[in-house]
Parts: sequence; C-alpha cells; structure tokens
Amino acid sequence: MEKKLLDMKNISKTFGNVQALKGVSLDLYAGEVLALMGENGAGKSTLMNILSGSLQPTEGEIYLNGEKVVVPDPIAAKKLGIAKIHQELQIVPELSVAENIFLGRWKTSAGPAVDFKAMKDEAKVYLDMLDVHVDPSKKLKDLRIGEQQLVEIAKAISLNSKIIVMDEPTSAISEKEAEKLFTIIRRLRGEGKGIIYITHRMEEIFKIADRLTVMRDGQYIGTVKAAETSKDEIIRMMVGRDMSEQYPKDPTEKGEVALEVKNLTYTPPMGSFRRSLKNISLKVRHGEVLGIAGLAGAGRSEFFECLAGVHHGDTRGEIIIEGRPVTIKTPADAIRAGISFATEDRKGSGLVLQRSIGENMSLPLLKKFSSMFFMKHQEEKKVWQEQMEALRVKAPGYKTLASSLSGGNQQKVVLARWLMTHPKILLLDEPTRGIDVGAKAEIYQLINNLAKQGMAIIVVSSELPEVIGISDRIVTFCEGELTGEFMQEDATQEKLLQSATR
Repeated sequence: MEKKLLDMKNISKTFGNVQALKGVSLDLYAGEVLALMGENGAGKSTLMNILSGSLQPTEGEIYLNGEKVVVPDPIAAKKLGIAKIHQELQIVPELSVAENIFLGRWKTSAGPAVDFKAMKDEAKVYLDMLDVHVDPSKKLKDLRIGEQQLVEIAKAISLNSKIIVMDEPTSAISEKEAEKLFTIIRRLRGEGKGIIYITHRMEEIFKIADRLTVMRDGQYIGTVKAAETSKDEIIRMMVGRDMSEQYPKDPTEKGEVALEVKNLTYTPPMGSFRRSLKNISLKVRHGEVLGIAGLAGAGRSEFFECLAGVHHGDTRGEIIIEGRPVTIKTPADAIRAGISFATEDRKGSGLVLQRSIGENMSLPLLKKFSSMFFMKHQEEKKVWQEQMEALRVKAPGYKTLASSLSGGNQQKVVLARWLMTHPKILLLDEPTRGIDVGAKAEIYQLINNLAKQGMAIIVVSSELPEVIGISDRIVTFCEGELTGEFMQEDATQEKLLQSATR
C-alpha cells in the first residue's frame, strides 16, 4: 500500500441549515480495502455520493493519484475510474441482466444496432467470475434480491475501475455468496484496485479490511489498522459510548400458546421463483421470541407471507391463534386476527417513501382514523407523536418524508406502524438489515420490551449471532423445510449452520 489513489481533504457539505459533513478527510491506497464505518446518519453515504459525483461538496478537495479533480456527476466519476455499488439497487427490472450490466454503454456492431450477443457473452464472463449461474438474457425482475445484488457487483467489475465503493454489498446475499464476493475483493485488491467497503456487519470488516475509517455525526473520528483494533473499540468510536451489552435480554414470563402452525405447505405457481414450503409445524407463546435461522432462499420470508395471507390460494395447513383455528385469506385478515408483519424490504414493500412518517404509520389503520369521508387528523397526530417518542424516531416531525430518514429510523417507522395495530403476534423479517449498531441495539431493546409485555414475536435473521442473542428459542429452515430446533442456551453458530444446510 504505497501508491495513494485517493485523498479527500476537509470535505464539508451543508443542506440548507443542516451540516451533513464537517471537515471530513479520507485516503485510499492501491491494493487496499478501506472499511468506512459509522452509524446511520454519520455521513458515510453523503461522503461517498460526493466521491461518485451525485453531490457536490460545500468545501474541500478531492485528489486522484495526487492530482486535484472535480467530480461533477456520476458519468464523470466513471470516466475517472470511480464505481459505486449502491445499497439500494440501481437497476432497471424490465431489462435483461446483460443490459443492466452495460446500462448506458451498450455495445454496438457495425452501425447503430445494439450487439445483444456480445453483451450477453461478456456479461457471462463477469457473472462467472462471481460464480453467479443465471442466464444473462433473463429479466432482472425475475431474479431474487441476492442475485440482483451480485449483478450490480458484476456491473462495477465490468467498468474496470481503479476505485470501487461497495455500500452494504452483502446486506441481501447469503453467507455463501458473501464468501464468493470476498474472494473477488481479494483478487481485485491483488490487482491494485482500491476498495471502500461500507458495512454494518462487524465480522466482515475483520475478514476483508486493511484499515478502518470511522465517522460520527458528520465528522471524521479516526482511522485504525484492522489488525490492531477490536470490535469493541470500533463500536466505541462509532457511537461514542461503550456497548458491552449488545443483546439486552431480560427474563420474560412465557404465557399460553399464541400461535400454532400445523403442516403448513406452500406450492408456488408455475414460473414463480419463490421457495415452496413443506409441512411446517411450530408454536410460539406469549412473551416468547422465536428466531428463525437459515440461508437466503430457505423459505423463511415465504413462511411469513403465508401467515400474513399473501399466498392463501397456494397454501395448505392450519393456523391456530390462542387456541382458535383461523382462516387468513388476505393481509387485512391477518391484521384482524392479531398478526402484524414487518417485511424484509422496508423501502420496496415496507414504506411509501414519498409520503410522510405519519401517513406511513396510518396505512393499515385508515378505517380506524376515518369518519365517513374525513380523516380524524387530531387523533392521528397524537398517536403519531406518541409512537415517534416511544421509538425515538430521529426526525424533525411526523410530516418528514420517509425517504429522507436513515435506515434505522425507517425501520422504526415500519415497527411503529405495526405496533399501532396492537398485534398479538409480531413477525419481523430481517428487522436490522442495513442499519448501524446503535439502531440495532434500540431494536433489540424494543423486541425485549414487547416480549415482556406478553407479545409473541417471531424474528427472521441471517446474522447468526443476532438470532442467538435475541431469541428464547430458534428453529432452522432449509430448502423449505423445518430442520431443527434449539433453546437459546444450547444454540451455537456451528449448530445452527449445520442444521440449516444439507
């Protein structure tokens, strides 16, 4: 790491009266993986948006290979050798995999005609590098989220950039796919590329990073070598406080069975890419947190969707709530029965991003807050304010657009909405995906408090330490079947992984 590729000096950025960045500096060397760490709202994305040309700094300078440059837009960034893999996928679902990889630079044959075969052949080369076995001519919308993420990574590799920014690249892919990505990163590092790697998964940075730069509240905190620091030290730098108790877990009194599922079987329609389920049977009690572990594509999300009435016509089996069999044909039926479901994709299916915090909270309760043709705005506003205070949503007010919130605060809005329905059973699908350690700790405490109040909670998580830390009991899924059950005190990552694989 002798050749400095990038030097960002004293970068500041203001939006009106809000200062998002204040004098932040960052450097990157050839053949280095630099982890950029910080809580949601620390300014990481703003800094990287400046580097990739999406934003312009209010103050500060950028140097590439020792020369001062201006990055006016993302196209200029690509020409300068800077590529960014966004956490929120930048894709065109109706176009093919190959067309997405070469978006904006489609290959042509002699004349103006697009050479689709050449694009397909070259796309396959980059997909093979990642060990992604999908047809380059397939529409991107037909791939699952993890595969779409890998296509985005293939796009960045195809640009042959000197600097690659990876923003939460493993947030939607399996552990096996993540290991493939790490192999690619190591190879790119060996070729002299510089990689800025943003993640909230602590275990990843010690696998892949050479150095770590930490930001907090829009300011630079420090840079340390990965081999010379610890997880606890990084967390202290990120949050400004000690977080030795990462998973708060108070003893809770377990009540009667809140939910029992008997032989739930789901057969997806022909052509669907969803996982089928076979004879899933389980119970969860009031006051209990049941964790579900498994690899991506194991059927965990499909299980939640079946409980929420999303796939009624293709589902068989029995759902029993507090001793009474129920028929759930629609999500509205699920809500009336006492089941609330916070989905994995908070921006795609969890929130209406261009509506306010308050409007998002009220979505499942429009009838409750309406009288004839008019909304009960005063009643709504009171409840919105109570939820924002209870969950400590950081925003100017309930009129703030959901799109402007950090990931952790967006997740709190999703949870606030479903808590307003007063559920008996709360289904949480990857509730901490893509949020920082501070926000995670708040979500964990909320789950703990809800369980103490007698709510039955089922949590899907791909992070094994997390699912062990927050659950009273854990079951494992593999290829649409329930393959194991463990009490928290008996569960280890090795046992869960072995039970979740074949």
